[in-house]
Amino acid sequence: MNNTELTEIRWTDAVQLASPHPYVLVTTVDQSGRPDAIGIGWFTIVSWSPPMVAIGVAPARHSYSNLEQVPEFVVNFPTPRLSRAAWACGTTSGARVDKFKANGMEALPSGQVRPPTIGGSLMAWECKVVQKMDTGDHRLYVGEILAVKGDLSQSAHLYSIHYRKLVSVDHKAGTIVET
Repeated sequence: MNNTELTEIRWTDAVQLASPHPYVLVTTVDQSGRPDAIGIGWFTIVSWSPPMVAIGVAPARHSYSNLEQVPEFVVNFPTPRLSRAAWACGTTSGARVDKFKANGMEALPSGQVRPPTIGGSLMAWECKVVQKMDTGDHRLYVGEILAVKGDLSQSAHLYSIHYRKLVSVDHKAGTIVET
């Protein structure tokens, strides 16, 4: 057993050491109904009953203004097939680019909320914002999950490694594949 003591490290190093992080695409819409998708690694389930999820969004992001205008979102779990689009959604702004058109993503109507579901996702959680909280440089949006949709024939979705690349984790096969 290694008895080496832990030493202080930088927060950025700690976040990297904690990876991989599940990577999702969160869809939002503005008041006119124009959709956007943001790549997010900072999300977590916060309640079992009723089911709720929290996402962290920085005020500088286009999706932040969308969430302030229309407090609804969909958490989409992208499959490996969507890896290129998923990465682009996390590195470009929806204020200047229609991410759906630019990345060949299909916007499917959601049943309970206005933002669309991304076609080809493993799963999607349709959410209504029930609480907001400022947490330093991000705002935490807590959404009640109103509908859960999925494709049980798929079992792989994306994870972020050090916020530098995406890998696919297949929970049935027990495999990790670089995308």
